[in-house]
Amino acid sequence: MSVDVEDWYHVPAVTGSSFSEFENVHEFFAYWDEEYDYLTEPTHRTLEILDELGVRATFFVVADVVDNYPGLVETIADHGHEIGCHGLHHECVINPDTKEPRFTPEEYREILRTAKAKLEDASGQEVVGFRAPGAYIGGWVIDVLDDVGFEYDSSVARNSLYNKTDQDLDAVGTTPYTPKENALDPGGDRDIIELPWPYWDTPFGKIPAGGGPLIRLFGRRIVQRGIEQSLARGDSVFYFHPIDIARADFPNVGNMTRRPAYWLFKGERTEKRVRTLLSSMGDNVLTDCQTICK
Repeated sequence: MSVDVEDWYHVPAVTGSSFSEFENVHEFFAYWDEEYDYLTEPTHRTLEILDELGVRATFFVVADVVDNYPGLVETIADHGHEIGCHGLHHECVINPDTKEPRFTPEEYREILRTAKAKLEDASGQEVVGFRAPGAYIGGWVIDVLDDVGFEYDSSVARNSLYNKTDQDLDAVGTTPYTPKENALDPGGDRDIIELPWPYWDTPFGKIPAGGGPLIRLFGRRIVQRGIEQSLARGDSVFYFHPIDIARADFPNVGNMTRRPAYWLFKGERTEKRVRTLLSSMGDNVLTDCQTICK
């Protein structure tokens, strides 16, 4: 069980990508002088849901949440959840269109060190897990993560609808594995682990079932089928964003021609789907990613 903690302006249509409205979060805040916090309320509601169901999760947090939402990371940690890293400002590390790097390895190494330290200072935990912003990732990123001291990544999503990586994923399944050097393929000989996302293998192709926007757009049953099928192969992972269950309408800002249905069905409907999914997991242990990787 995992939760990606980012706000509406962190999404690639608004900041941090090759097609975003603003180049980065700094430029966004230089322009934006209205309410920006649509994250705190649904994050507290997420904590209530997990407490109610007795679920321990990994919260992959964008590190600038520490600065812009004082006390939120500390509250998540106080509820007993693992804190993972979701980038410094939710910056896409590769170009979503070309899949070319947007940073050098040296630049991204410093970004990750800053993000990791910021989250560790706030949470009082050692931060060992990473999820790539937007799930855009390449094999060279795993090498950087390994250098910085991360013990696992959970970003790779093999399916038949999209590929957010810089390589073919034919060798990747849904169970944890050790990636090769400078690649996302299994078969490596090092310590860092990849915890890939689930999919539903159908006669028509592999349908992504990791969570997040998928449970909003596809519905709970399709996602649950993918998770259950993936769990039959071994350990797997599910995630959603607190802003997936946010009730408030977000500001009409960003390059939504690239994400026209991005916020469709968010709010109460998605919260019910998430509650139903988690409640129906039965004998499956709902725990954080670090426990699975150990």
